[in-house]
Amino acid sequence: MRHHPAPSPEAAEYSAKLALVAKELLLQEAARLEIVGDDEEGRIAALIEREVKTPEPDETSCRRFFRANHQRFRTGDLFEVSHILCAAPPDDAMARAEARARAESALGQLADDGGNFAELATTLSDCPSKQNGGSLGQIGSGQTVPEFEQALLDMREGEISSQPLESRFGFHLIRLHHKTEGQTLAYEKARDQIAGYLRESAQRQGISRYLSLLIGRADIAGIDLLGTDSPLAR
Repeated sequence: MRHHPAPSPEAAEYSAKLALVAKELLLQEAARLEIVGDDEEGRIAALIEREVKTPEPDETSCRRFFRANHQRFRTGDLFEVSHILCAAPPDDAMARAEARARAESALGQLADDGGNFAELATTLSDCPSKQNGGSLGQIGSGQTVPEFEQALLDMREGEISSQPLESRFGFHLIRLHHKTEGQTLAYEKARDQIAGYLRESAQRQGISRYLSLLIGRADIAGIDLLGTDSPLAR
């Protein structure tokens, strides 16, 4: 169940049962077809390779997908950023409260007297970037924790965050100096990625259909595989 995150323990248990049923169906079919392998995963992989044919995406399909989803294929935004970090362990409530208070005090200094962000970072920040006035240089997508990145997306150039931002590291005051928006990739640069996605999607659909076929042949009791929540029923 730990490998099947779900909204409730009951849903996680059901998903885990489905996975075990699918595995048993595939292993029994591999045995029936006398497919051998070093281990269970190897036998299943060999069975799928033999029985589930995945068509190679053609040029027309790739170009159609690109036209419908071109915004998905772009270079990431780049941000020139400075920050002040008031650090605190994520599991220390008292330290978190103290860090928040420090960050709010620093924000007040910036708001009240137009304090210099770089000077304040050098004095107050717990991040090594304090040596550079809090500057993190230019960062891109995926280089920071999600909440930090989302804050940057919502900010304007030259803006300082209006509230301390909480992350697992503590509380941040952020200054966005400059933002360079990503550009949509040309089809030729996105083609391999598109083909890989379409190939993987086709394989998932093929495996689902193959499992449905095995379910129809099998005698299975104790679990409903035809409910709308069953991935094996798709």
